[in-house]
Amino acid sequence: MANREELGIIRGARAGDADCQLALGKLYLFGGASLPLNVPTALHWLARAARQERDDAWRLIGNHIPFEIARNALPEVLCWYQRASDAGSAAAALVLAELQQTAPPASMPVHHQPLPECGARPSILHPAAAPALPTLAGDLALTTEQAAQLEQLWRHHHAAFLQQARSLLRPLLARAPADAEAARMAEWQAGPQLLGLLARCAALLPADGVDAELQHCRELAAHGGERNAQLALGLWFARMDSDGKRQGQGIAAVNFKRAIRWLTLAGEQGLAEAWFALSRIYLKPEFSQRCVAEAQGYLERAADMGHCAAQLECGMYAWRNRRTDQHSDVRAAYWLQKAASQGCPEAEAALARVAAAPKELDWMTSAITCLTRELSESQPLLAARLELAALFGLSRAEALLLDVKAADHGHCLVVDIRASYGRSKRRLVLLRTARERQALDRIVRLFESIDSGPDGLEGNYRQRLYRLKTWLPDDLMAA
Repeated sequence: MANREELGIIRGARAGDADCQLALGKLYLFGGASLPLNVPTALHWLARAARQERDDAWRLIGNHIPFEIARNALPEVLCWYQRASDAGSAAAALVLAELQQTAPPASMPVHHQPLPECGARPSILHPAAAPALPTLAGDLALTTEQAAQLEQLWRHHHAAFLQQARSLLRPLLARAPADAEAARMAEWQAGPQLLGLLARCAALLPADGVDAELQHCRELAAHGGERNAQLALGLWFARMDSDGKRQGQGIAAVNFKRAIRWLTLAGEQGLAEAWFALSRIYLKPEFSQRCVAEAQGYLERAADMGHCAAQLECGMYAWRNRRTDQHSDVRAAYWLQKAASQGCPEAEAALARVAAAPKELDWMTSAITCLTRELSESQPLLAARLELAALFGLSRAEALLLDVKAADHGHCLVVDIRASYGRSKRRLVLLRTARERQALDRIVRLFESIDSGPDGLEGNYRQRLYRLKTWLPDDLMAA
């Protein structure tokens, strides 16, 4: 499978970037990190770069492409070998002499006839020539009535849709490349109507993939860039379902290399299921390149894109590693909240362990009645701390000592006052409602420019406790 750098070069080359075409030609000419050495394909890409006036391209053609390969691309290649020969390449001069003997009379001699323009394809090719040119499948010339009928059948009657679609596709499938790899090598292309029909037929392929014709549709649709077909083809090559479970039927022998290629393409087009499937592959013990770190990276990509199972697993993974990373529980709460918001009961159950539910404290239940306008005006910081305690079930020490700015992590509060109050324990409190979020934002703004430490405006714990006692009745302080 091409690595990420090579995939970028391939995409650029297909998009017409001359530098990428030159780079891809070199990779196929000399062999890349994961791309095979393929001289005919190298000639194809180097010729495309040469047409865009990349001098290195025709030099490489002249110096490295042998006569046996070049003769299949007559007469276009004559100008490249002529240029390389004029630049002093002995190898190009030898191949040029052989090509001149092989070329049809209309093309000879080279010096007596204008060379084909290097920036455009020649309009006439030798009948025996088979240059690596794109095979254009064109498109289905559907009438408005036919398109509307197919659309109606797709929505309401899949069997009838499939019957009609097969009759339209069979003549084209008979001339099309046998699979996606062959289509890639031939640069086979399909128009939007044909691609849409291939994709819909591919979606109706049974899970066991026993219908060869529909499998052919899936291969061609995947090559055409249809992301759902790419996902399905990747899962088929990996012989697993979208949850990562092994399928009992499908391809005879698992091909992880091809599976990773198609799943990567689908993931890059925004399918979270593809990244999740890749994370499952990289955890498989039978996969020779098994890598837990790589699997975790793909898992987090899927979670970022909203994949519920990936979010749950990311949350559980972070929770299991909380002893080695003090902020791991914060990440666990984040992912588990995301999964719980999608209705995942396992995530909701895990959240009960990650973040203790707010405790109903007697002192706070009564103290809330003392949050008067007078207190807010004369002691705004103390009033804000009491409001925090009421919202999130903080103990008296937690309410007085919490560093509000540092505690706010967006989705939760990290309540940790151990530096000032040794008997306490670090814990998380989840923010679950918009009201809680709005109230916390307001309180954080109040403390924004204030040092909440013992040397700050509020003083140490004893000073804060004394201030609280002056405002609350003795019976509440004893609660």
